[in-house]
Amino acid sequence: MDDQHLDNAVLLGLQEVMEDEYPQLLETFINDSRDRLGTLQQALGAADAQTLRLAAHSFKGSCSNMGAPLLAGLCRQLEDAARRECLEEVPALLERIAAEFAIVSIRLKGELQRHRFG
Repeated sequence: MDDQHLDNAVLLGLQEVMEDEYPQLLETFINDSRDRLGTLQQALGAADAQTLRLAAHSFKGSCSNMGAPLLAGLCRQLEDAARRECLEEVPALLERIAAEFAIVSIRLKGELQRHRFG
């Protein structure tokens, strides 16, 4: 699974540290990420740059910890746009974040299947 969407070395490290809790970590990340995307959409709808910035910052850290570098980078761009209060940049970034999360989610679900049944 060594590709641009997920860092295999990070996932292997997490698997070693988390052991039997690794599948739960993956599921938690997927579910929490869906919630974070919803928070970002709501903040955009409310034109709330501060909430966007904080949510993007938190999501960025989570993505970095899970070895999703492209997703983390997009969250960093969103955080920067919100910090500058350039909300006109946000819809396109959110679309890219949602698309990248869809890819990451599919790959992590595959990782879950390999871990459980492999």
